[in-house]
Amino acid sequence: MLRVTYIRDAATEPGSRLRIGGRVIRISELKIGRFVWVRDITGTIQVTAIKGKAPEQAMGAANALSPNDFVVVEGTVPGTRESKQYPELIPESIMVVGKALEPSPIDIEGHTESSFDKRLDWRALDLRNQSQTAIFLVESAVLEGMHRYLSSHGFMQVFTPSLMGMPSEGGSEVFSLEHFGKTAYLRQDPQLHRQLLMLAGFEKVYEVGPSWRAERSNTPRHLTEHRTCAAELSFIKDERDVIKAEQNVAVAVVKNVIRRCGEELKTLGVELDAPKVPFPVLKFPKIYDILEELGVKAERGGDYDRSGEEALGRYVKEKYGSDFFFVDRFPFAVKPFYVMKVDDSPQWARSIDLIYRGLELSSGGQREHRYEKIISQIGEKQLDAEKLRWFTDFFKYGAPPHGGFSIGIERFTAQLLNIENIKETTAFPRTPDRLLP
Repeated sequence: MLRVTYIRDAATEPGSRLRIGGRVIRISELKIGRFVWVRDITGTIQVTAIKGKAPEQAMGAANALSPNDFVVVEGTVPGTRESKQYPELIPESIMVVGKALEPSPIDIEGHTESSFDKRLDWRALDLRNQSQTAIFLVESAVLEGMHRYLSSHGFMQVFTPSLMGMPSEGGSEVFSLEHFGKTAYLRQDPQLHRQLLMLAGFEKVYEVGPSWRAERSNTPRHLTEHRTCAAELSFIKDERDVIKAEQNVAVAVVKNVIRRCGEELKTLGVELDAPKVPFPVLKFPKIYDILEELGVKAERGGDYDRSGEEALGRYVKEKYGSDFFFVDRFPFAVKPFYVMKVDDSPQWARSIDLIYRGLELSSGGQREHRYEKIISQIGEKQLDAEKLRWFTDFFKYGAPPHGGFSIGIERFTAQLLNIENIKETTAFPRTPDRLLP
């Protein structure tokens, strides 16, 4: 490896020898030499090339550097520091391993603000910004928290198809493509195949992967391609077991971000506390009464809209002091065919949403596992039962009671970091108007 030490891990004792690799972010000209600030994924170091202290090769190389050059620098930690903000290195050798051929088309450090669209046009350069890098280090910790909790609690990691022979939820918001003379569809959600794995006897599974939705929506909350962590578990009593599992995943994520990303949270100006459990649970039809008290219109028997979601978030924060809460027992009329109804109140479904700071992060609940009920609900939703036989036929041969959830990874990260636009938490966002870079 050209690099020996990450900057964050570098020794700071005077005389310590270091070899670091990174990108030149700034250069300051002095009469006595040059200060060169170099950043890697972990932090920034000041390379202090002073005449009479640095060898001739290092001084010559330092004088030839430009912002965005990638370098490997070897040297020693000085006894007396020039920098009060960053660790410091007196170079003995500077090797340019990637020369920037022209100035950046955007101000990477953000001193001159570029439009968001222009930043996305030059996304790989935009992501060099320390705050942008911090976002994705946090997102990585979000994923790590999910993986660690689920794998350590008996969930098997699986992969299910992205290519479908039928639209996965029977809706119109799907992308289609040619597949050897037939039409295939990109999945809207991996849930139906996760259910089939419950029938296979896998009992507890999870999957991290992409889903697609062909919805011409340009809101700050939507993408045409997004990633989820989706889990399914068997032998549940009802949707409350799903609530408990998802709650534990959410807590594990926040704790892991706090544990792993102190510097990144500081960079982004975010303070996080581990959430208290259990999360509050609001249920229909009581939610209609709550919204009415809050002055928000919601038609009884129907769903609430975005303003209702935000109002419920404020209500829970004020009443329970929690940023997280669940909504349970949605009207079956607004939910897909595979959701289990409440047997003694069939107008309500065992369907849940997890809401965090006034925004839905996930949907889930208990699935209907009884074949006759599934077929009846397909008819009730006026779907073509023949086109769903690839899924429903397996239920003839027995199925355990099961349920699950699917958490949006980019959304969760954005809410954790108080970021309004989900595109900021997507490395290369896909929207109705953007397919490049």
